[in-house]
Amino acid sequence: MKTIDIRNMRVLLARSSLVVAVLAVMVTVSGAAKAGHAQAAGGPGGRILPQDGEYKVSVRRSIMIPMRDGIELSTDLYFPEDAGDKLPVILLRTPYDKNNYWRRERGAPYFFGQHGYVVAVQDKRGRYESYKGRYAMYNSDGFDGYDTVDWLAEQAWSDGKVGTFGCSYLGDVQILQSRHRNPHLRAMVPQHSGGSYGAIDGRIRYGGLFAGGAFELAYGFGWFWGSGNKVYYGPPDNMDASEWFTSPQAAMFEQGPTLPEIDYEEAWNTLPVVDMIRAQGGPTTDWEDLLSADLVGPYWDDFSYLEDDDEFDVPALFINSWYDYGARELFHQFNLLRRNARSARGGDNQFIITSPSTHCSSEFATENTVIGERDMGDARKDFWGIYLDWFDHWLKGVANGVTEMAKVQYYMMGANEWRQAQEWPLASTEFTPYYLRSDGRANGRYGSGTLSTSPPIDDPADRFTYDPGTPVPSRGGQWCCLGTRLMRAGSFDQSETEMRHDVLVYTSPVLEQGVEVTGPIEAVLYVSSSARDTDFTAKLVDVTPDGKAYNIQEGIVRARYREGYDKKVWLSPDEVVELHIDLFAASNYFAPGHRIRLEISSSNFPRFDRNLNTGGGNYDESEWVVAQQTVHHSIEYPSHVILPVIPAHSVTASVQVNGLGIGQE
Repeated sequence: MKTIDIRNMRVLLARSSLVVAVLAVMVTVSGAAKAGHAQAAGGPGGRILPQDGEYKVSVRRSIMIPMRDGIELSTDLYFPEDAGDKLPVILLRTPYDKNNYWRRERGAPYFFGQHGYVVAVQDKRGRYESYKGRYAMYNSDGFDGYDTVDWLAEQAWSDGKVGTFGCSYLGDVQILQSRHRNPHLRAMVPQHSGGSYGAIDGRIRYGGLFAGGAFELAYGFGWFWGSGNKVYYGPPDNMDASEWFTSPQAAMFEQGPTLPEIDYEEAWNTLPVVDMIRAQGGPTTDWEDLLSADLVGPYWDDFSYLEDDDEFDVPALFINSWYDYGARELFHQFNLLRRNARSARGGDNQFIITSPSTHCSSEFATENTVIGERDMGDARKDFWGIYLDWFDHWLKGVANGVTEMAKVQYYMMGANEWRQAQEWPLASTEFTPYYLRSDGRANGRYGSGTLSTSPPIDDPADRFTYDPGTPVPSRGGQWCCLGTRLMRAGSFDQSETEMRHDVLVYTSPVLEQGVEVTGPIEAVLYVSSSARDTDFTAKLVDVTPDGKAYNIQEGIVRARYREGYDKKVWLSPDEVVELHIDLFAASNYFAPGHRIRLEISSSNFPRFDRNLNTGGGNYDESEWVVAQQTVHHSIEYPSHVILPVIPAHSVTASVQVNGLGIGQE
């Protein structure tokens, strides 16, 4: 056993990270867009929005809307002046402070308001001005959304038609509400959500914080530190809350905590992990309870996740991106709402658009889009024009062709162009195994590891040492919300990481013909370990002719959960076990002259927490065991990655017709 001391991680992280602009703003928007929706800067978080519509917007702040249990949720209403007596409504429900919208006098509420919609922006239960309710992730979001839609539909200025909009958590609450099928809810646009579906492969995920049984450490800490606070303050009961929140005196008080400046690297290195928030002097959160709970059990009953038998009946436009943590979950939700619709109106009107970008950044593409370090070409799409057309059709009855879009529009990286299909996975998908091969020396980028469509025969196994004290540093990937500029999501050259001896590297021959990989990806590994429990990671990489190695997708599995998240099965020394690593989904064109690569290791830190290899709780431990890892590839143990290959003859290009992406063979 060793006592933890990994300050050398500062050096590794500094070498493998670029200090850049704020995470949420990865790229900016430029260039022409759909006629009538020219671009102008502004909006929350620096978001780029279309130019003003024809109406001026006035705001009525802090209207307290009662829920069925008597709790009141504070809501701002944005009214288009002189737009008519009865108008459709667009609802945004947020845990991140509704006041961020009206203070900046830009953003989605102003945009939709200027185009003839009443817009409601609400603090969710237990947050900011809705301080009286008890906050828990997804708690009451379904019924609170339902009750809010009812209230909005019943107002004298409402025509009874309501749509919903918003990104990340604001997307999750839309989907959770939609399963209750309020008849006034006519359309929704959930953007970059994906953490609310608890039934996927048996996973239980707190807003997307678990993958393969491992914890999304850096993302989780960043979110909890900045957004997980459970204690907010308001006026005493003898004062009118609406009057107080709109008074000048209210500005003299802080509702929530003022957080201290912290060293994020120091925080990430904290052991035990359960003490991370407390050690930094952080706010009251669910951090400790979350980490100490089993992945399946009564703790999760309060979260009201989507389940496979939920029913829906509302048209939805899902927005997604390849370098967001929720990529595969959003496709599951898209299919769930199609499959479990109560009518053709709901089932036939589910759409999804997936950009090459990062979390909540699909609208930022330029004619020279760069995600991380990788050039993605011209990835622009008139998202704001599509959003407006979507609501105009479903809430105002405008026949604008928005429902003639392909059901699935996706950006194929590498080819750098928009593609489309009518289903997910694509009907033409050929799930193709690429086998791990070597002579037992696949360690590092200059090792002997190869990736082949021919299965192994008698290849010797590959071995490496996993020391939790010197984990493999994260470099890009699918994550968000870190709270620091030290790390960023996206695609980066993995060459330096591949120099490590504890990273196994398997590379295909140079491609004579291009290969499109679009769909869900899975690695199947046959492994053994000296440890009682350990992790294995996998990363799909596109290697360019000049040797740059760009990460496409990645995943992890904690060996104890290999038979399900409802049980813990320990490893026996040198026992060979089969592990399935979910690499979620992607679309990438491996061009002629490129090579397909798979990296295998046992850590990806600080994206995921380190498995300390003891077989203990992991979250409450400060010591670790060094593990000897073996990856087998033979006739008996044919380790491989399953790639969703799309035959060249089946490709459908997407051309822009008024920004809608109408297909053309």
